[in-house]
Amino acid sequence: MAISDLDLPLGVLARSLSNPPQLAEALAEAVAAALRTAIDSRGTATLVVSGGRSPIAFFERLAQQPLPWSRVVISLADERWVPVNHATSNEGLVRRHLLRGPAAAARFIGLYQVASNLEQAALKAEQALAELPPIDVLVLGMGDDGHTASLFPDSPNLDEALRADCPRRCLPLLAPGVPHQRLSLTLPLLASARLPLLAIQGQGKLATLSEALAQGEVASMPIRAFLHSPLEIYWCP
Repeated sequence: MAISDLDLPLGVLARSLSNPPQLAEALAEAVAAALRTAIDSRGTATLVVSGGRSPIAFFERLAQQPLPWSRVVISLADERWVPVNHATSNEGLVRRHLLRGPAAAARFIGLYQVASNLEQAALKAEQALAELPPIDVLVLGMGDDGHTASLFPDSPNLDEALRADCPRRCLPLLAPGVPHQRLSLTLPLLASARLPLLAIQGQGKLATLSEALAQGEVASMPIRAFLHSPLEIYWCP
């Protein structure tokens, strides 16, 4: 299967790259170009990224892009409720691989908060996100179960997080079978991005995307909430 075989909704664009390094480079160039356009238009630019292992090469290439980084605000689509120095922290990942060199001048708004419980942490993250400017570029990933950010099927609070009129910017979520509790931006905030991008790798993810494009409940494959224009998909085998 190739991404060109998929029946994409009108206005959704797809790019097929040959390998992961090419995908990372193409994605970094596209994000940097969109950030430059935002800075030229409004003086600042806001980027929201996802964590995990896949974005590392993208982060490192984006950090090398010539940008007025002091005018860029960066935040996360989701976070594990673990300290920043924890091996699975998305903030830690961004600080190690993106906020370095000239890119260290960017302003970062993190989601992890010290609190007595996950709900209190989410409320503190909500307060921090009040300072997040409108999102210019959003980079999402997708799991084999069709989740994106930390919007996992069958997670408590998922229905609330997927409401188009959800009043919260951030909610506590759970990843099935994974011990770490999560914090995730909700649908209204994620969907407000001027340029949403989806980056996936491998035939397995392409098969998941094909399934998500078929009709079905959004809650069973939350990525479905984003599979409409405007969206650009980047894929490689």
